[in-house]
Amino acid sequence: MNGDTPRPGPAKTAAVRSRWLSGIRFSGFSLIMMGVLVLGVVVLAPTVAAFAQQRQEIAEMRAAVSEQEEDVQRLGDERERWNDETFIVTQARERLYYVMPGEVSYLVIDDRSEAAMPDAATEVSAEVTESKGDWMRTLLDSVMTAGLAPDSSAPADPEVPADPAASTAPTAGGSGG
Repeated sequence: MNGDTPRPGPAKTAAVRSRWLSGIRFSGFSLIMMGVLVLGVVVLAPTVAAFAQQRQEIAEMRAAVSEQEEDVQRLGDERERWNDETFIVTQARERLYYVMPGEVSYLVIDDRSEAAMPDAATEVSAEVTESKGDWMRTLLDSVMTAGLAPDSSAPADPEVPADPAASTAPTAGGSGG
């Protein structure tokens, strides 16, 4: 034997099923109890679903309240910082570029392109590196560029002559007198 039991045929299965069903006896009490059970499931199923949904909403609202309490705490801490005069002075210096009387402030404007800017995520090395740039050439180029720049005090209107003697010279078709 290989452990396989032969399956009964369809006629034998039907006979077993009919014997089993004929053995079930329904009394009046069992019919009433099954009716009450079905009625209970029909009545309680929507109530249980509503209960589960309400529990989920309560959990979401508790999470929202917790988040709002954290915001209130953060804003309270920030309000306390604004009561400190040192913090106010620091904010005025950093945000509004205010200086105390007698101090000189220098604002350096970085005119490099985004590609030329160093990446903030790049780590700073403690090693000393030597640059092979030609600083003398860079200085000379800077001086030449500044020297050859157009004069900012020159008039912007092209009709106004820069030389007053050129405006009093007689023209070719004019009546000289």
